[in-house]
Amino acid sequence: MQHLTSRDPLAVAVTAAIRRGDLSRLGQLLSDHPGLATARITEHGEDGEGTRSLLHIATDWPGHFPHGPETVAALVAAGADPGARFEGAHTETPLHWAASNDDVPVLDALIAAGADIEAPGAVIAEGTPLADARAFGQWRAAHRLVEHGARTTLQDAATLGLLDRVRAYAGTGLPPSPDEITSAFWGACHGGHLATARYLDRHGADIDWCGYDDRTPLDVARAQGADDVERWLRGLGARSGS
Repeated sequence: MQHLTSRDPLAVAVTAAIRRGDLSRLGQLLSDHPGLATARITEHGEDGEGTRSLLHIATDWPGHFPHGPETVAALVAAGADPGARFEGAHTETPLHWAASNDDVPVLDALIAAGADIEAPGAVIAEGTPLADARAFGQWRAAHRLVEHGARTTLQDAATLGLLDRVRAYAGTGLPPSPDEITSAFWGACHGGHLATARYLDRHGADIDWCGYDDRTPLDVARAQGADDVERWLRGLGARSGS
């Protein structure tokens, strides 16, 4: 396995080819440098030093690079591991990154190549790719992961407005704790799902709980442009974290 720095000429060349969707150039580089598909590239970022794979480059922010699915297929065919882990501040896989970018075609390509849909390691509580997609409001990717069979937690189901699943959780022999109900309620407001939020409110959710970034349900509903949820919360007397 090759280890390169981000300033290495080969790393610069292959990164450019991936981001431009230049399949011809990428194919030539992979042919000229056997083992390049499994290379690890080290760079310094906001979170310190980190090492990633070429598939991480193909799914890096903001994603949606030209010919993304074809790039994934070419790299995997040359030996890239679709389950490769970032080494550094977290251990996310390329699928986590595609989910975080709402890049559904690349997400599909990674799953088709064998990426583990339930891989842990997300920056969100070390969860699955679905945890990233849900937390970052990447709704298309989140629903696509569910279509692919991703398991959902109560908070996942609530944030995506999957009310039948939320009811199933609440009706189990070991019902959710008050904290779990409140966290799911915050997620339902984040996702803009009024029916789900109403249901969780009836089950005792704290309507003023501050979640991510010290924002209340009212704050996240307003940020998402969920006007019906915002009006309903104001009618309940909900408060803003600010």
